[in-house]
Amino acid sequence: MGVARREAHRAAAATFLYAVMVLGVLAGGAGVRAFEDGTAVYIVTMKQSPVFHRRLNLEKFGNSRVTKAAGGGGGGGGGGEAGDTPSTSVLRKPRHGSPKSMNYGSYLIRLQNLLLKRTLRGEHYIKLYSYRYLVNGFAVVITPQQADRLSRRKEVANVMLDYSVRTATTHTPEFLELPQGAWVQEGGPQFAGQGVVVGLIDTGIDPTHPSFADDLSTDSYPVPVHYSGICEVTNDFPSGSCNRKLVGARHFAASAITRGVFNASQDLASPSDSDGHGTHTASIAAGNHGVPVVVAGHPFGNASGMAPRAHIAVYKALYKSFGGFAADVVAAIDQAAEDNVDIISLSITPNRRPPGLATFFNPIDMALLAAVKAGIFVVQAAGNTGPSPKSMSSYSPWIFTVGASAHDRVYNNYVILGNNLTIQGVGLAPGTDGDCMYTLIAAPHALKNNTSASPTELSFGECQDSSRLDADLIKGKILVCSYSIRFVLGLSSVKQALDTAHNVSAAGVIFYLDPFVLGFQLNPTPMRMPGLIIPSSDDSKVFLTYYNDSLVRDETSGQIVSFGGVAKILGGLNPIYGNSAPKVMFYSARGPDPEDNSLLNADILKPNLIAPGSSIWGAWSSLGLDSAEFAGESFAMLSGTSMAAPHVAGLAALIKQKFPSFSPAAVASALSTTTTLSDRQGKPIMAQRTYSNPDSTQSPATAFDMGTGFVNATAALDPGIIFDCSYNDFFSFLCGINGSSPVVTNYTGNSCAASTMTGADLNLPSITIAVLNQTRTITRTVTNVAADESYTVSYSAPYGTVVSVMPTQFVLPSRQKQLVTFVVNATMNSSTASFGNVGFYGDKGHRAIIPFSVITKVAYSS
Repeated sequence: MGVARREAHRAAAATFLYAVMVLGVLAGGAGVRAFEDGTAVYIVTMKQSPVFHRRLNLEKFGNSRVTKAAGGGGGGGGGGEAGDTPSTSVLRKPRHGSPKSMNYGSYLIRLQNLLLKRTLRGEHYIKLYSYRYLVNGFAVVITPQQADRLSRRKEVANVMLDYSVRTATTHTPEFLELPQGAWVQEGGPQFAGQGVVVGLIDTGIDPTHPSFADDLSTDSYPVPVHYSGICEVTNDFPSGSCNRKLVGARHFAASAITRGVFNASQDLASPSDSDGHGTHTASIAAGNHGVPVVVAGHPFGNASGMAPRAHIAVYKALYKSFGGFAADVVAAIDQAAEDNVDIISLSITPNRRPPGLATFFNPIDMALLAAVKAGIFVVQAAGNTGPSPKSMSSYSPWIFTVGASAHDRVYNNYVILGNNLTIQGVGLAPGTDGDCMYTLIAAPHALKNNTSASPTELSFGECQDSSRLDADLIKGKILVCSYSIRFVLGLSSVKQALDTAHNVSAAGVIFYLDPFVLGFQLNPTPMRMPGLIIPSSDDSKVFLTYYNDSLVRDETSGQIVSFGGVAKILGGLNPIYGNSAPKVMFYSARGPDPEDNSLLNADILKPNLIAPGSSIWGAWSSLGLDSAEFAGESFAMLSGTSMAAPHVAGLAALIKQKFPSFSPAAVASALSTTTTLSDRQGKPIMAQRTYSNPDSTQSPATAFDMGTGFVNATAALDPGIIFDCSYNDFFSFLCGINGSSPVVTNYTGNSCAASTMTGADLNLPSITIAVLNQTRTITRTVTNVAADESYTVSYSAPYGTVVSVMPTQFVLPSRQKQLVTFVVNATMNSSTASFGNVGFYGDKGHRAIIPFSVITKVAYSS
């Protein structure tokens, strides 16, 4: 309790200071005036080292009180290269800052303020944030002319315009075989992930949800000593909201408030989640084990996060009304790193591809590079812009990018028509009573006084208003409603249609899909009465044809005399488990990874892998408005790469628990090399190729659809060998981009030496060559994190290439490294990507498979 009170006092002070800043922004309508005057939010970085970099330098030369963490732990953890700092090797990251580093942070803020004062003396500007831990810089509202003057100051490294970003379970633990696999290795769900802090940058959290309670266990469950964050206290997020499970919570909205887009009544200037998305993703990653899921009065089992005993820290930087802005997200990343989270999960993507020299050079990706340097594993959603190629929204090799797959549980219900035709639907709903058939009646045919609706009165066909419907005519029948684009836009809702059906005493409700609703993932929707949504436009046409052909009309007037169509609804409350999963969902963003705005391909595989993202149960905020169908419920079923990313964040927590010394790259390697490449039937994983009728356009998934494959949580806890990669490697890669030297210096504060490193040269658990127009020699170094083992290397060369590998066999002692060399040539000219793989097979059962991709091939004579 004493710790909680101290954190509450600190939070209150932080909240007061933030409120003062916000009032300053809003005073006199400054938030609106700023943009009327042509001003905008700019992110400014300075050349002087931030707190973390200075701490590393002090540690490197033995002048810091920071204790170097020892290597090893949990049965593995190969060492880094000689001279590596702990943050850039497989060693544990430094945990605690010294008083000197805190004083240095204050000093940086004073320098920032002095720079602004001297450069913009007597002029109007609004400083929104001071970045100091990962990034030395600030966000400020200024004119383009002021930005230009700042950019010419010798202290300033980079000035960039702010930009917008957007948001991109009860069964998935079983589908991932956690109860009998990974959780067993950690001692069961009551220990899985304990001591690891997962930081989520999202829309906040509902602290009252049982998925985040800490009173579900009687054993010791302390807040990890390395975590130093606070729990912000506001009217919407009162004292006591945080606990041993939810260990920290803050919000960041200064850029949004300054722009005048922040709706205080809806978006909430607090960590509280008025959207629902953040609560959902947090529970997927680390929600409590065994929380009952009851929706619309129906039980759907018990929920659990992937790492049910991990701790959660929330950094709210996205909002219901508008999404978010990079300045706020960078502030959240910087704070999460200063608070010493172990993992950062971002179910967010930029609204546009970053301009400039390369996609990697943007404030969010570069802040995340600094987080990786600090030893934090970073997970990001791939984006929901698939299935077209190069639709990736997460670009950089230091970020672990996750695509979305289906899992094997589906909720289907069916309508059986009077002509014995059966049509599949979606709906978490009971069936109609008994085996009898019920008359069908469409809402526009059931208006009072037998009137007809105007073509502009769409709400009648969508069953949004019961006041104009003839309840006597509808009573005991199945009401037929249109599911139009207005449902997608939130202008109409299934919940309102169900209220209408209830008010007119309908026996059930059926929604047919408007033909204009294409490419939208229809999740099973909770219904307290018999009902379903027909998710296929083709099936909807069949249904409407039967209904219309069954109408009996007066030959003279054309008026409907009787309704001849009948049907019964079979309930969809019980799940069906199939064997065709996993498969890549149509909306999941695809590679190749775009290197720049001209869509040149990078030598980097994206996505890294796929994880469950379709129809995922997760906790739902009591204030959640993001999905109207789940308003007022405590759980919701959502789909997207936003749901896939926290699955991997939670699984990474299990790896960090077992291997606390693993670097971010080591965690990424353990996840990547142990994936599954086939579905439950042993067939190749398939990928949906179109928005419309996606299951009819499936074909085998390539590495640009699924990365290395489908995540295998249990195998990832025993990878055998890893491919490690340091911050220095990523730095050299950036320096190897033609013309990048000044940009790299501006972002990192370090000067580039001559570098020819490409993405293919990074020690990643994959090989991707965008253009093969000469002999390429690629090397990979593997580190043994298990016992001594002998390995055999086998490979399948991408079509149109010839590959040689040395060595093909080696003995690798524990904690030692082995260099493997690949020589690649093209045998044909082709601009079509081709794929192969490389397998490392140990004689003690370990295996590591990495994909080998070549996009453009140009044959030549040597």
